[in-house]
Amino acid sequence: MPHYMLLLYDDPSGWERLSPEEMQKATEKYMAWTKKPFTRDAHRLGMDAGKVMRSAGGQIRTTDGPYSETKEVLGGYYTIEAADYDEALRLALNHPTLEYGGTIEVRHVWGT
Repeated sequence: MPHYMLLLYDDPSGWERLSPEEMQKATEKYMAWTKKPFTRDAHRLGMDAGKVMRSAGGQIRTTDGPYSETKEVLGGYYTIEAADYDEALRLALNHPTLEYGGTIEVRHVWGT
């Protein structure tokens, strides 16, 4: 069955507004997603902005973060199994990232 990546984007400052109880509940929702029968892999990414490498004119340039002007950052991902994009989107509809105001980019994993 084909695999799809759910790339999770969010404004990290939004999490700072949650109470400890709300944060615990959110964490439980994300962890529950790792146990869904169609989930194959899931990881939260580090809080740093990461690094971007670009090649231009034969020179490699490395900079901090992908987009310094945006508030949303790639915070993690899930790999799921779904028959097609329609099913992948339907499965992602109840992901907690959407509940907490984030964005999910759904991408087909080549060769699956």
